[in-house]
Parts: sequence; structure tokens; C-alpha cells
Amino acid sequence: MTSMAKLRQYFHSEYQPGERALVRKIDFFILTFCCLSYFTNYLDRSNLANAYVSGMKEDLGFVGDQYNQINTCFTVGYVIGQIPANMSLQYVRPRLFFPSMMLIWAGLTMVTASVHAPGSIMAIRFFQGIAEATTFVGTHYILGSWYTERELGKRSGIFTASGLAGTMIGGFIQTGIYSSLHNRQGLTGWRWLFIIDGLITVPVAVYGYVFFPDTPRTTTAFYLTEEEKALAVSRVPTVEDKSPISWAFFKKVFTSWLFWGFVILWIIAGETESFSSNALLSLYLKSHPVNEYTVSQLNNYPTGVPAVGIISTLFWATLTDFLSGKRFLVGYFIGITGIATSAMILVASKDPTNPASTAIVFGAYYWAGSVYACQATFFAWANDALRYEEHMFRAVVLAGMNVGSNAVNAWWSILFYGASMAPWFKRGMWAMIACSIALAVWTGGLSYLTRKDEQRLEAEGAISSTRSRDGKGTSEEA
Repeated sequence: MTSMAKLRQYFHSEYQPGERALVRKIDFFILTFCCLSYFTNYLDRSNLANAYVSGMKEDLGFVGDQYNQINTCFTVGYVIGQIPANMSLQYVRPRLFFPSMMLIWAGLTMVTASVHAPGSIMAIRFFQGIAEATTFVGTHYILGSWYTERELGKRSGIFTASGLAGTMIGGFIQTGIYSSLHNRQGLTGWRWLFIIDGLITVPVAVYGYVFFPDTPRTTTAFYLTEEEKALAVSRVPTVEDKSPISWAFFKKVFTSWLFWGFVILWIIAGETESFSSNALLSLYLKSHPVNEYTVSQLNNYPTGVPAVGIISTLFWATLTDFLSGKRFLVGYFIGITGIATSAMILVASKDPTNPASTAIVFGAYYWAGSVYACQATFFAWANDALRYEEHMFRAVVLAGMNVGSNAVNAWWSILFYGASMAPWFKRGMWAMIACSIALAVWTGGLSYLTRKDEQRLEAEGAISSTRSRDGKGTSEEA
């Protein structure tokens, strides 16, 4: 098949009768809630960095690496909540579970406006991490339950991009709040940020209670007909679920190469996001060796990082769908990016007062934002590989990926990217180079194993029927 023919097939997939209307409905109701949820999730996470550079550091008397310690407390809570959250989706309707957790983290966000010491924020962020643990891996589980292999990458990309939009817009929100509400009603601008971010989350949770459709086999959504519900079930492989709470199940999980392959993949890949997830550009600007930046500049300049991440995420998610799910290509791209951007910053640190040094650092951190593409593509890759496994196994692997990554990140960020190491984070640059090399190597090995497993399933005839529906139907053109 020629490249042009593949391109035409990609944009003009054929569906079963009624399938196009079903996909449009679930796109609207699932993606609107999941994306708005993740948007507010990242808005609530990124506001700590925005507040830190907008006066919170001075008002609360931060010293040393207390900023990183707060992030570690959040991460510990996030790790604790991951697997229980995804397992809970087997017993509690997602339509109730997701919005309820949102209301909890919205309340904790608003409570942060009342704190008077860094230690109070540490306690709040710990419990906030537990509540927010439901969103990322839970949504990837839901997406894998509704969408076919051909559709999944783009939807995962849109979902991930919504979180990056929350990070990007958070800077602009803080700038607007600081200029319009600073010292209004006796509250500083950074305190208003937490209040407003929490309030933004509440209506999204209410929307989820009403419209979120659960999973194909449990949905009672009023906007889906009985025929559409049956079609939704038929679109994804039928998997026989066994009792998940058993020694046999956990033995299967912890002895499976699928579990360890994807968990270690995301542990390494998660650390390649360290430049962005630890707000290093913000900390660099705050501790710049020459320049003094205004509060608006400190909040606005770093928004270019998630902006690049959004473009990269959507590009790679769409491209890997077009290339029939070759998600592993992103691992090689990120490996190159991590090595190059780290080297750029190390070179810039040799002549810190040179204006060209600042330009190089900006370019490096903006380019580094493109590594966010691995979130959508690697979780889509895991969903693809686990499509024929029982649902609880897939849920635990997806959660385990994020547990492993965040368990390492809890201490990794302090060891390599502590705020006291600003502005150059030289130790972190070398750690990034090592992670980037490791990611390329691990990606190569895992892609070999998943390809062999796919060939085995094809030989057994397990994937022929669903593949035929994955863009090769005969009745209705999209």
C-alpha cells in the first residue's frame, strides 16, 4: 500500500453501521469530562510552582529544598493511591468515583489558601496526591475500555494535552490574579490562586456525576441506545475476568514481563520529564545569575514549556496511530532530546553571565517540553499490548506504571533537582543524559517483546476479528 493510500485510509476509516455516531457520542461525553478533569488536575498541581515564584516563598519563609519536599509529599500520596484507585474502578462506578475524588482535591486546593507554614502545605499535598491518583491512570483504563487500537493514540494525546494546557494556563491565571486580586480582602495573590483553582474544579465534577458513561459493560448513560451499548461492547475484545483478589492473580501480575516491562519503561520515561515536572525553568529564572524578572515574567515565560508539550503530544499520538501503533518510536525521540537539552544547559553554565547563555537555556527547556509526548504514547502502547488481558490485570499494570514512576520521582527530584541547586542543576543534567540512554535501550528491548507477543496472538487467531473492525469495516465510512 502506498503512503498516499495509507493516508487516505487513516482519515477515511470505515465503520460498522451506527459506529460512527457511537464514537462521536463517547468522544464528546468521555473526552470532555476526562480532559476537563485532567486540566483542573494539572491546574491544581502547577499552582504550587506559580505561587512559589509569586510571593509564597517569601511569605511563608521557605528554606533549602522545602519546595521539593512538598512535591515529594504529594508524590508519596499519589503513589499510595494509584493501584487502589484503579482496582476500585472494578467495584465503584467511575461516574461516581472520579467526580467524588475531584471534589476532595478541589476542597484541599482551596484549604491551601489558609496556610501559614510550608509544613501545612506538605500535609495538604499528601492527601491531595491520594485524591488525584484516580485521574491519570484511571482515565487511561477507561480510554482502553472504549476505544479500538486505531482510535486510542489520538484520544490519549488529547487527554494528555489537556493536562499540559492546565499547566500552561495556570501561569497566565496567576498573572491575572496577581494583578487584579493581590491584597484584595486581605489576601495575597498567591492565596487567591488556590481558591480560584479549587472553585474551577467543582462544576467539572458535577458534570461528571451526570454525564460520564462508566465502561461499555456497565454503562447506563441515557444518551446511548441499547443498540449503541451492545455495539460498544462488541468493539473491544471480550475478556473473561477472573477473581482479582487472589494469590494467583498477584502472582500473575508480578511474574509477568508485561508488568515489569511497562513499569520500568515508565519509571525511566517519567524521569525524562524532570525538567518540566520540577519547574526547572521557573527556578532558573528565580535564581538567574544576572537578570531580575518580574512576577508576570516568572509566571508567563515558563508557559512555553507545556505549549511545546501540547504540540509534541498531539503530533506523536497522531503519527503513531497512523503508523499502526508504533509507539516505541517516541522512546528514541525522547532519548535524543534528553541528551541534547542536557548538553545545551551544561554548555550554558560554563559562561553564565553571557546573554547567549540565557537564550540557550530557554531553548533547551522549551525543547525539553516535547518529552511530554511519552505520556500519551506509552500508556496507549501499554493499552495496546494489554488489550487481550483481563481487565483487572490491565488496570493494575497501568496503575503500576505510574506507581513505579512516582515512587522513584519522590526522591529523584530532591537528589537531582532540588531548589537549592538552581540555577544550573548540573547533577540533574548528567542524570538526564543517563536516563535518556537507558530509555532508548529499554524501548528497543520492549518493542521486540511486544512485537513477538503480537505475532503469537496473530498466529492463534486472537486478534484478527478486532483488527478487521479497527478501520477496515465494510459499511459506514467515517
